[in-house]
Amino acid sequence: MVLEDDPVTGQMIAAYFSEHAFDVTVVESCKRCRELMRNQAPDLLFIDVQLPDGDGIELAQEIRAASPVGIIFVTRRGSDADRIRGLEAAGDHYVTKPIDLRDLLARSRSLLRRRTIDAPAPAAGSTIRFRDWTIDLVRRELTAPEDVQINLTRGEFDLLAALVDARGRALTREYLIEVISNRHAEVDIRTVDALVARLRRKLVSRSERPVIATVTGVGYKLVLDE
Repeated sequence: MVLEDDPVTGQMIAAYFSEHAFDVTVVESCKRCRELMRNQAPDLLFIDVQLPDGDGIELAQEIRAASPVGIIFVTRRGSDADRIRGLEAAGDHYVTKPIDLRDLLARSRSLLRRRTIDAPAPAAGSTIRFRDWTIDLVRRELTAPEDVQINLTRGEFDLLAALVDARGRALTREYLIEVISNRHAEVDIRTVDALVARLRRKLVSRSERPVIATVTGVGYKLVLDE
């Protein structure tokens, strides 16, 4: 759901995300957003801060109290005070206009993936096997053959989980930056490369083939077959 009082911006976001297989609803007021949220359960909510009938951050706090929806503020208000207020109040991300749609899409996918991993789930569907290892997305554990636990940092686990979830598709470094970033730390491409190097040292395959491959000009992918 996109809460945006500028129809041009709202339709631009809707068109771009629709092209990437999202089902998008655009609303232009706090009142209409409240009405639809009573009967709908969107996975993501983009909220402008300055709205004709209310404050977007206050609305986000209200929604957050009743819903686990992912919230991304999309606004022209880019001061540090506004950003901190938004993130502390309810937001998962705070994006300033003019909008980079590719960046917004990457943040959205990253947020949805994190929420899937963090959400309670039946244990039967939480584990995925790849090559010589088993990753448990709920317990956040990586197990090697003979039930040997491999210790991973949060960043290492999140990056590996994204690669496993991609099932062999290449992920860009920019996307992986969003996967491992959080509100309390700044990360960049060098951080991604360092985490991949550490994972490669920890994931030593019996066949000696690399588990994480570099895709030139793109990023990284998981090598699933032996």
